[in-house]
Amino acid sequence: MSNMQASTGARLLIDALAAQGVDIVFCVPGESYLAAVDALYDRRDEIRLIVCRHEGSATFMAEAYAKASGKPGICFVTRAPGATQAAIGLHTAHQDSTPLILLIGQVNRDFIEREAFQEVDYRRMFAPVTKWVSQIDDPARMPEMVSRAFHIAMSGRRGPVVLALPEDVLAAVVAAPQRIARPPVLSQVAPDAAGLACLLERIKQAERPLLVLGGSGWTQEAVNDMRRFVHASGLPVACSFRRQDLFDNRDPQYIGVLGLGADPALQKAVKEADLLLLFGARMGEVPSSGYTLIDSPQPEQWLVHAMPCAEELGRVYRPDLALVTAMPALARSLAALSQDKAQLLPPRVKVLHEGYLRFSQPAGLPADSPTADGMVRIDAAWLLLREQLPDDVIITNGAGNYTAWAHRYHRYKCFGSQVAPTSGAMGYGLPAAIGARLACPQRPVLCLAGDGCFMMSSHELATAVRLKLPIVIIVFDNQMYGTIRMHQEKWFPRRVHGTDLENPDFVALAHAFGAHGMKIESPAALVQAVLAGFEADRPTLLHVSTDPELIGPGGSIDSIRNTAEKNKP
Repeated sequence: MSNMQASTGARLLIDALAAQGVDIVFCVPGESYLAAVDALYDRRDEIRLIVCRHEGSATFMAEAYAKASGKPGICFVTRAPGATQAAIGLHTAHQDSTPLILLIGQVNRDFIEREAFQEVDYRRMFAPVTKWVSQIDDPARMPEMVSRAFHIAMSGRRGPVVLALPEDVLAAVVAAPQRIARPPVLSQVAPDAAGLACLLERIKQAERPLLVLGGSGWTQEAVNDMRRFVHASGLPVACSFRRQDLFDNRDPQYIGVLGLGADPALQKAVKEADLLLLFGARMGEVPSSGYTLIDSPQPEQWLVHAMPCAEELGRVYRPDLALVTAMPALARSLAALSQDKAQLLPPRVKVLHEGYLRFSQPAGLPADSPTADGMVRIDAAWLLLREQLPDDVIITNGAGNYTAWAHRYHRYKCFGSQVAPTSGAMGYGLPAAIGARLACPQRPVLCLAGDGCFMMSSHELATAVRLKLPIVIIVFDNQMYGTIRMHQEKWFPRRVHGTDLENPDFVALAHAFGAHGMKIESPAALVQAVLAGFEADRPTLLHVSTDPELIGPGGSIDSIRNTAEKNKP
């Protein structure tokens, strides 16, 4: 083979990443892949290295970067201790269908199967939460394996890939071709003509159709195309859990989100639909309300299910029409068949949209409603935030009851504005805000966190400060693991144990890291501080104390406890 030159496995690896268009890498450095770090030094003007403080946070950043950019997130971690801590990011990417490539240092090849220092078999460890796990044992095959990893991560239902890198493979010198594989050219499988014709005919015949949008792999163009189709067809549109940015929530055909604490009227509409269209949405446990909205395996509704991979079709629900298609291809095909002029909305769609507006509007609150002792009502805060936040703001969050107010009251206006884990991973919000801001440096980024959620990744304030990112973090502080306390009162009323928290001074903590920090005592002050933080020279942390009794938008601890005690046998 001509044009051969000597190179190390590590240089071939980094050259292959560069050839795939990688311009940013997240990591926690480790000696097991130090040769790769050295190879990155030679490409430091092309590939930005983001050094994080914890491997779980590093994979969260890479996963959020992938969500926000549409490109695979790239993360390096060291062998076993680093790899096991990175597992949470793999699980999140798996359940969120996010393209992520995790590169893990490994022991030398001649040490394998001896339980050497920090040795783990990553194929067995990560197989359930990845699309592919492999180990590169031949340095000359580095470009081939990297190219394959990108193809797998981005094709079909997107997801995470793991490549283990033995230390001696990275150090090995081999003769390798100068040409390296370019980024994958992924053809999108389009729906067949017969399937489209059947779909459109069913929509015409249906009296109670309902469309649910979800999943990954969407683009701005696909979202625009889907909106054209929806307007032409008159369909009501719901979004799946933490996918609210796939359709403008202000649109008169938007009817709400199928998530935790969903509107009972929306859930009733799903059950009563005579035609249910699932486009990209898997309808897992959360959006299906524990698999109760759709019968399995044979739904009551006439079901059209469109997914980019055949494996998901019929996995839980038997569709009457199964479409193996990528969402951009499906949206483009449907838009091409749509009339340019939107039709008059059916009365049922108007009723469903009005129901969404009522459900997403806190009743009887003045514009600025503080509670006692400087606490802030979260519902009052969201009434102001949703009106004054920039339309293109990216909102990130982890898990906890504090998220329920945002999901219910905020109105996501544009594509790419919601970055949140469908896996329910805590500690996600701050690392995700860093990843999203790096992917979209011109867009404002707002991180929502509870006191428990924030403390699981608060160390990444150091990363945000070092990068001088003007992200804004709101810490809603109710001095407890709120979601767990809610369930505790539901199943074991008045037996509070293990859910209380004693928190640090969050403002002082922010200052210690070098970030701006401020205690907030009213909704109006919160909005003002958030908008100022978007223009700041570094991260801003806003500490908001909330009433622990107000455990969620729809209830209090007392009401949950009283109901539980009444229902006790």
